[in-house]
Amino acid sequence: MKRLTVSTALLTSLALGPALALAGCSGERPVAPSDGAAGAAGAAGTSGGAAGAAGASPVRGGRLVYGLGADAAGFNPVTDQFAAVSYSMAGTIIETLVGVTATGEWRPVLAESLTPSRNADEWTIKVRPGITFSTGEPLDGKTVKANLEAQKASPLTRAAFTPVDSFELVDPMTVKVRLTGPWVAFPYHLAAQIGMVVPASSLADPEAASRRPVGTGPFVFKEYTPGSRMVVTRNPAYWRKGLPYLDEIEFRVLPDTQTRAQTLEAGGIDAMGTTRDDDILKFGALKDAYTVRRASGMSVPEYMFMLNTAAPPFDDLRLRRALAHATDRAAVISTLRGGLTKEADGPWSKDSPWYAPGGDYPAYDLDRAKALIAQVEAEKGQISFEVITPPDPNTMQGIELAQDMWRKAGVEVRIRQVDQADLVNRAVTGDFQATVWTQFSASDPDGEYVWMHQNHAGPVGSISLNFSRLKDLRLSQALDTGRSNPQDDVRKQAYATVQQRLRELVPYVFVDHLDTGAVIAKTRVGGIGDHLLPDGDKGVPLTGAPIPYHPFSQVWVGHP
Repeated sequence: MKRLTVSTALLTSLALGPALALAGCSGERPVAPSDGAAGAAGAAGTSGGAAGAAGASPVRGGRLVYGLGADAAGFNPVTDQFAAVSYSMAGTIIETLVGVTATGEWRPVLAESLTPSRNADEWTIKVRPGITFSTGEPLDGKTVKANLEAQKASPLTRAAFTPVDSFELVDPMTVKVRLTGPWVAFPYHLAAQIGMVVPASSLADPEAASRRPVGTGPFVFKEYTPGSRMVVTRNPAYWRKGLPYLDEIEFRVLPDTQTRAQTLEAGGIDAMGTTRDDDILKFGALKDAYTVRRASGMSVPEYMFMLNTAAPPFDDLRLRRALAHATDRAAVISTLRGGLTKEADGPWSKDSPWYAPGGDYPAYDLDRAKALIAQVEAEKGQISFEVITPPDPNTMQGIELAQDMWRKAGVEVRIRQVDQADLVNRAVTGDFQATVWTQFSASDPDGEYVWMHQNHAGPVGSISLNFSRLKDLRLSQALDTGRSNPQDDVRKQAYATVQQRLRELVPYVFVDHLDTGAVIAKTRVGGIGDHLLPDGDKGVPLTGAPIPYHPFSQVWVGHP
Protein backbone atom coordinates (compact mmCIF):
# COMPACT_ATOMS: atom_id res chain seq x y z
CA MET A 1 0.00 0.00 0.00
CA LYS A 2 1.31 3.42 -0.92
CA ARG A 3 2.00 5.52 2.17
CA LEU A 4 0.43 8.97 2.31
CA THR A 5 2.13 11.67 4.32
CA VAL A 6 -0.11 13.92 6.37
CA SER A 7 1.02 16.84 8.49
CA THR A 8 0.67 16.46 12.24
CA ALA A 9 -0.09 20.17 12.19
CA LEU A 10 -3.14 19.51 10.04
CA LEU A 11 -4.57 17.00 12.45
CA THR A 12 -3.94 19.08 15.53
CA SER A 13 -5.57 22.11 14.00
CA LEU A 14 -8.55 20.12 12.78
CA ALA A 15 -9.28 19.38 16.39
CA LEU A 16 -10.12 23.10 16.59
CA GLY A 17 -7.66 23.46 19.35
CA PRO A 18 -5.65 20.99 21.39
CA ALA A 19 -8.29 18.30 21.30
CA LEU A 20 -6.02 15.76 19.69
CA ALA A 21 -2.82 14.72 21.44
CA LEU A 22 -0.79 11.55 21.50
CA ALA A 23 0.23 10.02 24.78
CA GLY A 24 3.91 10.60 25.35
CA CYS A 25 4.25 13.56 22.98
CA SER A 26 6.78 16.22 24.00
CA GLY A 27 8.22 13.90 26.61
CA GLU A 28 5.34 14.29 29.04
CA ARG A 29 4.39 11.45 31.29
CA PRO A 30 0.68 10.69 31.15
CA VAL A 31 1.27 7.30 32.75
CA ALA A 32 3.56 7.25 35.72
CA PRO A 33 3.93 5.07 38.81
CA SER A 34 3.58 6.66 42.20
CA ASP A 35 4.32 5.47 45.68
CA GLY A 36 1.80 7.96 47.07
CA ALA A 37 -1.41 6.61 48.51
CA ALA A 38 -4.59 7.30 46.60
CA GLY A 39 -5.85 9.24 49.58
CA ALA A 40 -3.11 11.80 49.04
CA ALA A 41 -5.00 13.05 46.00
CA GLY A 42 -7.03 15.20 48.34
CA ALA A 43 -3.85 17.00 49.29
CA ALA A 44 -3.36 18.02 45.69
CA GLY A 45 -6.68 19.82 45.57
CA THR A 46 -7.18 22.57 43.04
CA SER A 47 -5.55 25.41 44.90
CA GLY A 48 -3.88 26.22 48.17
CA GLY A 49 -1.69 28.67 49.99
CA ALA A 50 -2.44 32.21 51.07
CA ALA A 51 -1.28 34.21 48.04
CA GLY A 52 -2.93 31.84 45.60
CA ALA A 53 -6.17 31.62 47.51
CA ALA A 54 -9.44 32.97 46.19
CA GLY A 55 -10.08 36.53 47.31
CA ALA A 56 -6.45 37.65 47.36
CA SER A 57 -5.93 41.07 45.77
CA PRO A 58 -4.04 41.17 42.46
CA VAL A 59 -0.65 42.87 42.42
CA ARG A 60 0.33 45.00 39.43
CA GLY A 61 3.73 44.72 37.80
CA GLY A 62 6.35 42.05 38.11
CA ARG A 63 7.67 39.24 35.97
CA LEU A 64 6.51 35.64 35.66
CA VAL A 65 8.75 32.76 34.51
CA TYR A 66 6.63 29.88 33.25
CA GLY A 67 7.94 26.40 32.41
CA LEU A 68 6.64 24.61 29.31
CA GLY A 69 7.20 21.02 28.24
CA ALA A 70 7.81 21.79 24.56
CA ASP A 71 8.34 24.62 22.11
CA ALA A 72 5.70 25.88 19.71
CA ALA A 73 5.83 24.95 16.03
CA GLY A 74 5.30 28.62 15.17
CA PHE A 75 2.91 31.41 16.14
CA ASN A 76 0.82 31.95 13.01
CA PRO A 77 -2.68 30.51 13.56
CA VAL A 78 -3.24 30.23 9.81
CA THR A 79 -0.09 28.27 8.97
CA ASP A 80 1.30 26.67 12.14
CA GLN A 81 0.34 23.74 14.32
CA PHE A 82 -1.16 24.95 17.59
CA ALA A 83 -0.82 22.67 20.60
CA ALA A 84 -1.34 23.64 24.24
CA VAL A 85 2.10 25.28 24.44
CA SER A 86 1.27 27.34 21.34
CA TYR A 87 -1.85 28.70 22.99
CA SER A 88 0.08 29.49 26.16
CA MET A 89 2.62 31.59 24.27
CA ALA A 90 0.75 32.99 21.26
CA GLY A 91 -2.45 33.40 23.29
CA THR A 92 -0.84 36.19 25.30
CA ILE A 93 -0.65 38.20 22.04
CA ILE A 94 -3.40 36.91 19.71
CA GLU A 95 -7.02 36.81 20.84
CA THR A 96 -10.05 34.86 19.63
CA LEU A 97 -13.47 36.00 18.50
CA VAL A 98 -15.13 33.84 21.16
CA GLY A 99 -14.39 32.51 24.65
CA VAL A 100 -15.86 29.72 26.78
CA THR A 101 -17.24 30.13 30.29
CA ALA A 102 -16.54 27.93 33.29
CA THR A 103 -20.01 26.44 32.82
CA GLY A 104 -19.36 25.62 29.17
CA GLU A 105 -21.20 28.38 27.29
CA TRP A 106 -19.64 30.47 24.54
CA ARG A 107 -19.29 34.23 24.94
CA PRO A 108 -18.04 36.97 22.57
CA VAL A 109 -14.47 38.26 23.03
CA LEU A 110 -13.22 40.18 19.99
CA ALA A 111 -16.70 39.78 18.63
CA GLU A 112 -19.32 42.02 20.19
CA SER A 113 -22.06 39.56 19.28
CA LEU A 114 -22.76 36.46 17.19
CA THR A 115 -26.35 36.07 16.01
CA PRO A 116 -27.75 33.03 14.21
CA SER A 117 -30.47 33.02 11.58
CA ARG A 118 -33.73 31.30 12.50
CA ASN A 119 -32.39 27.83 11.64
CA ALA A 120 -28.69 28.61 12.35
CA ASP A 121 -27.56 28.25 8.73
CA GLU A 122 -26.16 31.80 8.88
CA TRP A 123 -24.27 33.56 11.66
CA THR A 124 -23.77 37.34 11.84
CA ILE A 125 -20.59 38.44 13.62
CA LYS A 126 -20.47 42.02 14.87
CA VAL A 127 -16.90 43.04 15.68
CA ARG A 128 -16.25 44.80 18.99
CA PRO A 129 -15.48 48.48 18.24
CA GLY A 130 -12.51 50.52 19.40
CA ILE A 131 -9.87 47.77 19.31
CA THR A 132 -6.52 48.05 17.54
CA PHE A 133 -3.65 45.67 16.98
CA SER A 134 -0.32 46.48 18.60
CA THR A 135 0.83 47.69 15.15
CA GLY A 136 -1.88 50.36 15.23
CA GLU A 137 -3.98 48.62 12.57
CA PRO A 138 -7.71 48.65 13.42
CA LEU A 139 -9.74 45.57 14.17
CA ASP A 140 -12.75 45.69 11.85
CA GLY A 141 -15.05 43.52 9.81
CA LYS A 142 -12.74 43.49 6.81
CA THR A 143 -9.90 42.10 8.91
CA VAL A 144 -12.10 39.46 10.54
CA LYS A 145 -13.44 38.38 7.13
CA ALA A 146 -9.88 38.15 5.76
CA ASN A 147 -8.82 35.98 8.71
CA LEU A 148 -11.77 33.62 8.31
CA GLU A 149 -11.15 33.36 4.56
CA ALA A 150 -7.47 32.62 5.18
CA GLN A 151 -8.40 29.84 7.62
CA LYS A 152 -10.87 28.33 5.15
CA ALA A 153 -8.22 28.39 2.40
CA SER A 154 -5.40 27.02 4.56
CA PRO A 155 -4.50 23.33 4.08
CA LEU A 156 -3.87 23.35 7.82
CA THR A 157 -7.39 24.29 8.93
CA ARG A 158 -9.80 24.21 5.98
CA ALA A 159 -11.49 20.96 7.03
CA ALA A 160 -12.75 22.79 10.11
CA PHE A 161 -14.63 25.11 7.75
CA THR A 162 -16.21 22.35 5.65
CA PRO A 163 -19.76 23.46 6.64
CA VAL A 164 -18.99 27.09 5.67
CA ASP A 165 -20.18 28.23 2.24
CA SER A 166 -19.10 31.89 2.14
CA PHE A 167 -18.35 35.09 4.05
CA GLU A 168 -19.91 38.49 3.40
CA LEU A 169 -18.85 41.92 4.69
CA VAL A 170 -22.23 43.42 5.59
CA ASP A 171 -20.86 46.72 6.88
CA PRO A 172 -17.45 47.92 8.17
CA MET A 173 -17.90 46.06 11.48
CA THR A 174 -20.13 43.12 10.52
CA VAL A 175 -19.41 39.78 8.82
CA LYS A 176 -22.07 37.27 7.78
CA VAL A 177 -21.07 33.59 7.65
CA ARG A 178 -23.23 31.51 5.32
CA LEU A 179 -23.26 27.76 5.99
CA THR A 180 -24.25 24.73 3.95
CA GLY A 181 -26.69 23.75 6.70
CA PRO A 182 -27.62 24.48 10.32
CA TRP A 183 -24.67 24.57 12.74
CA VAL A 184 -25.78 25.55 16.23
CA ALA A 185 -22.37 25.06 17.85
CA PHE A 186 -20.47 27.18 15.30
CA PRO A 187 -19.32 29.85 17.82
CA TYR A 188 -17.47 27.26 19.92
CA HIS A 189 -15.14 26.66 17.01
CA LEU A 190 -14.15 30.33 17.03
CA ALA A 191 -12.82 29.98 20.58
CA ALA A 192 -9.66 28.25 19.37
CA GLN A 193 -7.15 28.46 16.53
CA ILE A 194 -9.54 29.19 13.66
CA GLY A 195 -11.07 32.03 15.67
CA MET A 196 -7.77 33.79 16.36
CA VAL A 197 -7.46 37.15 14.61
CA VAL A 198 -4.24 38.73 13.31
CA PRO A 199 -3.79 42.01 11.41
CA ALA A 200 -3.67 42.35 7.63
CA SER A 201 0.11 42.79 7.80
CA SER A 202 0.46 39.32 9.36
CA LEU A 203 -1.79 37.74 6.72
CA ALA A 204 0.35 39.38 4.03
CA ASP A 205 3.61 38.05 5.53
CA PRO A 206 2.85 34.63 7.05
CA GLU A 207 6.52 33.77 7.56
CA ALA A 208 7.10 36.83 9.72
CA ALA A 209 3.82 36.17 11.56
CA SER A 210 5.10 32.72 12.43
CA ARG A 211 8.22 34.15 14.09
CA ARG A 212 6.94 37.46 15.49
CA PRO A 213 3.24 37.23 16.38
CA VAL A 214 1.05 40.35 16.39
CA GLY A 215 -2.43 40.64 17.87
CA THR A 216 -4.84 42.63 19.99
CA GLY A 217 -3.89 40.85 23.20
CA PRO A 218 -2.66 41.93 26.63
CA PHE A 219 1.01 41.37 25.76
CA VAL A 220 3.29 42.14 22.84
CA PHE A 221 6.17 40.15 21.43
CA LYS A 222 9.66 40.94 22.76
CA GLU A 223 11.99 38.07 21.84
CA TYR A 224 12.08 34.40 20.98
CA THR A 225 14.88 31.82 20.98
CA PRO A 226 13.65 28.56 19.37
CA GLY A 227 13.85 25.62 21.72
CA SER A 228 14.72 27.84 24.65
CA ARG A 229 12.40 30.71 25.53
CA MET A 230 9.89 33.35 24.49
CA VAL A 231 9.42 36.73 26.22
CA VAL A 232 6.36 38.97 26.01
CA THR A 233 5.81 42.37 27.64
CA ARG A 234 2.76 44.34 28.75
CA ASN A 235 0.67 45.94 25.99
CA PRO A 236 0.11 49.51 27.28
CA ALA A 237 -2.73 50.05 24.80
CA TYR A 238 -4.66 46.88 25.61
CA TRP A 239 -8.40 47.41 25.07
CA ARG A 240 -9.45 45.81 28.37
CA LYS A 241 -8.71 48.60 30.83
CA GLY A 242 -6.58 47.73 33.85
CA LEU A 243 -5.16 44.58 32.27
CA PRO A 244 -2.79 42.85 32.20
CA TYR A 245 -1.36 42.81 35.70
CA LEU A 246 2.12 41.52 34.78
CA ASP A 247 4.84 43.59 33.12
CA GLU A 248 6.55 40.61 31.51
CA ILE A 249 6.32 36.85 31.02
CA GLU A 250 9.17 34.55 30.10
CA PHE A 251 8.11 31.15 28.76
CA ARG A 252 10.98 28.75 29.32
CA VAL A 253 11.08 25.48 27.35
CA LEU A 254 12.03 22.58 29.65
CA PRO A 255 11.10 19.31 27.91
CA ASP A 256 12.27 16.96 30.66
CA THR A 257 9.54 16.68 33.29
CA GLN A 258 11.91 15.95 36.15
CA THR A 259 14.13 18.90 35.26
CA ARG A 260 11.09 21.15 35.08
CA ALA A 261 9.93 20.09 38.55
CA GLN A 262 13.41 20.54 39.98
CA THR A 263 13.66 23.99 38.42
CA LEU A 264 10.37 24.97 40.07
CA GLU A 265 11.62 23.73 43.44
CA ALA A 266 14.89 25.62 43.01
CA GLY A 267 13.05 28.86 42.19
CA GLY A 268 14.20 29.03 38.56
CA ILE A 269 10.58 29.19 37.36
CA ASP A 270 7.39 30.38 39.06
CA ALA A 271 4.91 27.95 37.50
CA MET A 272 4.78 24.96 35.17
CA GLY A 273 2.48 22.57 33.39
CA THR A 274 2.65 18.83 34.06
CA THR A 275 0.77 15.56 33.65
CA ARG A 276 2.74 13.56 36.20
CA ASP A 277 0.80 12.19 39.14
CA ASP A 278 4.08 12.32 41.09
CA ASP A 279 4.18 16.11 40.66
CA ILE A 280 0.52 16.54 41.60
CA LEU A 281 0.90 14.51 44.78
CA LYS A 282 4.25 15.96 45.80
CA PHE A 283 3.55 19.66 45.24
CA GLY A 284 -0.10 19.32 46.26
CA ALA A 285 1.00 18.20 49.72
CA LEU A 286 3.08 21.39 50.10
CA LYS A 287 0.12 23.77 50.35
CA ASP A 288 2.06 26.59 51.97
CA ALA A 289 4.47 26.78 49.06
CA TYR A 290 2.54 25.71 45.93
CA THR A 291 -0.88 25.73 44.30
CA VAL A 292 -2.10 22.96 42.03
CA ARG A 293 -4.86 23.48 39.45
CA ARG A 294 -6.13 20.43 37.55
CA ALA A 295 -8.24 20.36 34.40
CA SER A 296 -11.77 19.00 34.73
CA GLY A 297 -14.98 18.47 32.79
CA MET A 298 -14.95 18.86 29.02
CA SER A 299 -11.33 20.03 29.09
CA VAL A 300 -10.15 16.58 30.10
CA PRO A 301 -9.20 14.15 27.30
CA GLU A 302 -9.68 10.41 27.38
CA TYR A 303 -6.79 7.95 27.37
CA MET A 304 -7.59 4.95 25.20
CA PHE A 305 -6.49 2.42 22.64
CA MET A 306 -7.89 3.23 19.20
CA LEU A 307 -8.77 0.28 16.96
CA ASN A 308 -8.92 0.17 13.16
CA THR A 309 -12.42 -1.18 12.55
CA ALA A 310 -11.93 -1.33 8.77
CA ALA A 311 -9.09 -3.88 8.79
CA PRO A 312 -8.42 -7.29 10.37
CA PRO A 313 -8.52 -8.28 13.11
CA PHE A 314 -10.64 -5.45 14.56
CA ASP A 315 -13.17 -5.43 11.75
CA ASP A 316 -14.73 -8.13 13.97
CA LEU A 317 -16.83 -6.57 16.74
CA ARG A 318 -16.39 -9.63 18.94
CA LEU A 319 -12.66 -9.08 19.12
CA ARG A 320 -13.04 -5.38 19.87
CA ARG A 321 -15.34 -6.22 22.76
CA ALA A 322 -12.99 -8.95 23.92
CA LEU A 323 -10.12 -6.48 24.13
CA ALA A 324 -12.25 -4.12 26.24
CA HIS A 325 -13.32 -6.99 28.52
CA ALA A 326 -9.63 -7.90 28.99
CA THR A 327 -8.60 -4.35 29.96
CA ASP A 328 -8.61 -3.82 33.72
CA ARG A 329 -9.07 -0.05 33.87
CA ALA A 330 -8.96 0.04 37.67
CA ALA A 331 -5.57 -1.69 37.64
CA VAL A 332 -4.20 0.84 35.16
CA ILE A 333 -5.34 3.72 37.36
CA SER A 334 -3.97 2.25 40.60
CA THR A 335 -0.71 1.10 39.04
CA LEU A 336 0.13 3.98 36.73
CA ARG A 337 -1.86 7.01 37.90
CA GLY A 338 -1.44 6.95 41.67
CA GLY A 339 -5.21 6.48 41.91
CA LEU A 340 -5.86 10.03 40.71
CA THR A 341 -8.05 9.44 37.65
CA LYS A 342 -11.47 7.89 36.99
CA GLU A 343 -12.41 5.09 34.63
CA ALA A 344 -13.74 6.12 31.23
CA ASP A 345 -16.52 4.45 29.25
CA GLY A 346 -16.85 7.10 26.55
CA PRO A 347 -15.57 10.47 25.32
CA TRP A 348 -17.06 12.56 28.17
CA SER A 349 -16.55 12.24 31.91
CA LYS A 350 -19.25 12.01 34.56
CA ASP A 351 -18.66 15.63 35.59
CA SER A 352 -19.55 16.78 32.07
CA PRO A 353 -23.12 17.99 31.39
CA TRP A 354 -23.09 15.83 28.25
CA TYR A 355 -22.33 12.55 29.99
CA ALA A 356 -25.07 9.92 29.68
CA PRO A 357 -25.00 6.75 31.80
CA GLY A 358 -25.99 3.35 30.54
CA GLY A 359 -25.13 1.64 27.34
CA ASP A 360 -23.21 -1.55 26.87
CA TYR A 361 -19.53 -0.80 27.40
CA PRO A 362 -17.70 -4.07 28.17
CA ALA A 363 -16.74 -4.24 31.85
CA TYR A 364 -13.55 -6.02 32.90
CA ASP A 365 -14.32 -9.73 32.60
CA LEU A 366 -11.36 -11.94 31.69
CA ASP A 367 -13.49 -15.07 31.28
CA ARG A 368 -15.81 -13.29 28.85
CA ALA A 369 -12.79 -11.98 26.94
CA LYS A 370 -11.35 -15.49 26.63
CA ALA A 371 -14.68 -16.88 25.45
CA LEU A 372 -15.06 -14.26 22.72
CA ILE A 373 -11.49 -14.76 21.53
CA ALA A 374 -11.97 -18.53 21.43
CA GLN A 375 -15.13 -17.99 19.39
CA VAL A 376 -13.30 -15.84 16.84
CA GLU A 377 -10.29 -18.17 16.65
CA ALA A 378 -12.56 -21.18 16.01
CA GLU A 379 -13.63 -19.42 12.80
CA LYS A 380 -10.50 -17.52 11.75
CA GLY A 381 -7.50 -19.18 13.39
CA GLN A 382 -5.11 -17.75 15.96
CA ILE A 383 -5.49 -14.02 16.60
CA SER A 384 -2.56 -11.62 16.95
CA PHE A 385 -2.15 -7.92 16.36
CA GLU A 386 0.26 -5.02 16.59
CA VAL A 387 -0.12 -1.87 18.69
CA ILE A 388 1.93 1.18 17.73
CA THR A 389 3.18 3.76 20.19
CA PRO A 390 5.50 6.76 20.36
CA PRO A 391 9.04 5.86 21.50
CA ASP A 392 8.57 7.29 24.97
CA PRO A 393 9.61 5.10 27.92
CA ASN A 394 6.88 6.46 30.18
CA THR A 395 4.14 5.77 27.63
CA MET A 396 5.59 2.29 27.20
CA GLN A 397 4.70 1.46 30.80
CA GLY A 398 1.01 1.68 29.94
CA ILE A 399 1.43 -0.22 26.67
CA GLU A 400 3.26 -3.08 28.34
CA LEU A 401 0.66 -3.31 31.10
CA ALA A 402 -2.12 -3.56 28.49
CA GLN A 403 -0.08 -6.09 26.50
CA ASP A 404 0.14 -8.31 29.59
CA MET A 405 -3.63 -8.05 30.20
CA TRP A 406 -4.47 -8.95 26.61
CA ARG A 407 -2.04 -11.87 26.55
CA LYS A 408 -3.78 -13.29 29.61
CA ALA A 409 -6.96 -13.30 27.53
CA GLY A 410 -5.22 -15.37 24.86
CA VAL A 411 -4.16 -12.79 22.26
CA GLU A 412 -0.57 -12.38 21.08
CA VAL A 413 0.31 -8.66 21.00
CA ARG A 414 3.33 -7.05 19.34
CA ILE A 415 4.47 -3.54 20.21
CA ARG A 416 6.04 -1.32 17.56
CA GLN A 417 7.56 2.04 18.45
CA VAL A 418 7.28 4.76 15.80
CA ASP A 419 7.90 8.49 16.00
CA GLN A 420 4.91 10.72 16.54
CA ALA A 421 4.70 12.00 12.96
CA ASP A 422 4.71 8.46 11.58
CA LEU A 423 2.11 7.37 14.11
CA VAL A 424 -0.24 10.16 13.05
CA ASN A 425 0.32 9.36 9.37
CA ARG A 426 -0.51 5.73 10.04
CA ALA A 427 -3.65 6.69 11.91
CA VAL A 428 -4.94 9.00 9.19
CA THR A 429 -4.27 6.51 6.36
CA GLY A 430 -5.45 3.42 8.26
CA ASP A 431 -2.02 1.76 8.33
CA PHE A 432 -2.43 0.37 11.84
CA GLN A 433 -4.35 -2.20 13.84
CA ALA A 434 -4.30 -0.58 17.28
CA THR A 435 -2.58 2.46 18.77
CA VAL A 436 -2.39 4.29 22.07
CA TRP A 437 -4.38 7.53 21.80
CA THR A 438 -5.49 10.59 23.77
CA GLN A 439 -8.37 12.71 22.46
CA PHE A 440 -11.81 14.29 23.02
CA SER A 441 -11.48 17.57 24.94
CA ALA A 442 -13.57 19.95 22.81
CA SER A 443 -15.71 22.49 24.69
CA ASP A 444 -18.84 21.27 22.91
CA PRO A 445 -19.52 17.70 21.69
CA ASP A 446 -19.84 19.00 18.13
CA GLY A 447 -16.09 19.50 18.24
CA GLU A 448 -15.75 15.71 17.89
CA TYR A 449 -17.92 15.51 14.75
CA VAL A 450 -15.14 14.95 12.20
CA TRP A 451 -13.48 12.28 14.34
CA MET A 452 -16.63 10.11 14.61
CA HIS A 453 -18.97 10.74 11.66
CA GLN A 454 -19.10 8.08 8.94
CA ASN A 455 -18.76 10.74 6.23
CA HIS A 456 -15.19 11.24 7.46
CA ALA A 457 -14.38 7.50 7.47
CA GLY A 458 -12.51 6.74 4.24
CA PRO A 459 -11.23 3.34 3.11
CA VAL A 460 -7.87 2.08 4.32
CA GLY A 461 -5.13 3.80 2.33
CA SER A 462 -7.00 7.07 1.98
CA ILE A 463 -6.98 10.09 4.26
CA SER A 464 -9.62 9.71 6.94
CA LEU A 465 -10.30 12.03 9.87
CA ASN A 466 -12.44 9.33 11.44
CA PHE A 467 -9.30 7.38 12.34
CA SER A 468 -11.10 4.29 13.67
CA ARG A 469 -13.04 4.24 10.36
CA LEU A 470 -16.17 3.16 12.19
CA LYS A 471 -19.24 3.58 9.97
CA ASP A 472 -22.50 3.57 11.88
CA LEU A 473 -25.65 5.26 10.62
CA ARG A 474 -27.27 5.74 14.04
CA LEU A 475 -24.16 7.33 15.49
CA SER A 476 -23.75 9.63 12.47
CA GLN A 477 -27.41 10.66 12.49
CA ALA A 478 -27.06 11.53 16.19
CA LEU A 479 -24.01 13.67 15.41
CA ASP A 480 -25.98 15.43 12.67
CA THR A 481 -28.83 16.12 15.09
CA GLY A 482 -26.41 17.47 17.72
CA ARG A 483 -24.93 19.80 15.11
CA SER A 484 -28.18 21.10 13.67
CA ASN A 485 -30.80 21.13 16.44
CA PRO A 486 -30.83 24.18 18.76
CA GLN A 487 -32.82 22.52 21.58
CA ASP A 488 -30.66 21.46 24.52
CA ASP A 489 -32.75 18.42 25.41
CA VAL A 490 -32.66 17.16 21.82
CA ARG A 491 -28.90 17.67 21.62
CA LYS A 492 -28.34 15.85 24.92
CA GLN A 493 -30.38 12.90 23.73
CA ALA A 494 -28.42 12.88 20.46
CA TYR A 495 -25.10 12.76 22.28
CA ALA A 496 -26.47 10.09 24.63
CA THR A 497 -27.01 8.01 21.49
CA VAL A 498 -23.42 8.75 20.40
CA GLN A 499 -22.13 7.42 23.72
CA GLN A 500 -24.40 4.37 23.55
CA ARG A 501 -23.19 3.42 20.08
CA LEU A 502 -19.54 3.91 20.99
CA ARG A 503 -19.99 1.63 24.02
CA GLU A 504 -21.70 -1.02 21.91
CA LEU A 505 -19.37 -0.90 18.90
CA VAL A 506 -16.05 -0.28 20.73
CA PRO A 507 -13.91 1.58 18.19
CA TYR A 508 -11.95 2.76 21.23
CA VAL A 509 -10.93 0.78 24.30
CA PHE A 510 -11.38 3.56 26.84
CA VAL A 511 -9.18 3.53 29.92
CA ASP A 512 -9.51 6.76 31.93
CA HIS A 513 -10.20 10.48 31.92
CA LEU A 514 -6.72 11.99 31.90
CA ASP A 515 -7.33 14.74 34.44
CA THR A 516 -3.75 14.66 35.68
CA GLY A 517 -3.12 17.64 33.40
CA ALA A 518 -2.25 20.41 35.86
CA VAL A 519 -0.60 23.77 36.41
CA ILE A 520 1.59 24.01 39.51
CA ALA A 521 2.73 27.40 40.77
CA LYS A 522 4.41 29.10 43.69
CA THR A 523 1.78 30.46 46.06
CA ARG A 524 2.84 34.01 45.29
CA VAL A 525 1.43 33.51 41.77
CA GLY A 526 -2.28 34.37 41.63
CA GLY A 527 -4.99 34.34 39.02
CA ILE A 528 -4.17 31.08 37.25
CA GLY A 529 -7.49 29.70 36.04
CA ASP A 530 -9.44 32.55 37.66
CA HIS A 531 -9.90 34.90 34.70
CA LEU A 532 -13.05 36.74 33.65
CA LEU A 533 -14.27 37.12 30.08
CA PRO A 534 -15.04 40.65 28.77
CA ASP A 535 -18.72 40.41 29.74
CA GLY A 536 -17.80 39.47 33.32
CA ASP A 537 -18.45 35.73 33.18
CA LYS A 538 -15.82 33.44 34.67
CA GLY A 539 -13.85 31.74 31.92
CA VAL A 540 -13.12 28.04 31.74
CA PRO A 541 -10.18 27.64 34.17
CA LEU A 542 -7.91 25.27 32.23
CA THR A 543 -8.19 24.05 28.64
CA GLY A 544 -6.35 21.50 26.56
CA ALA A 545 -4.66 18.17 26.56
CA PRO A 546 -2.61 16.54 27.83
CA ILE A 547 -1.09 19.62 29.54
CA PRO A 548 -3.66 22.41 29.97
CA TYR A 549 -3.24 26.09 29.17
CA HIS A 550 -4.96 29.24 30.45
CA PRO A 551 -5.06 32.99 29.76
CA PHE A 552 -2.40 35.22 31.34
CA SER A 553 -4.08 38.64 31.28
CA GLN A 554 -5.26 38.28 34.88
CA VAL A 555 -2.31 36.35 36.31
CA TRP A 556 -0.24 38.26 38.86
CA VAL A 557 2.81 37.77 41.04
CA GLY A 558 2.81 38.84 44.67
CA HIS A 559 5.79 39.71 46.82
CA PRO A 560 8.09 36.81 47.76
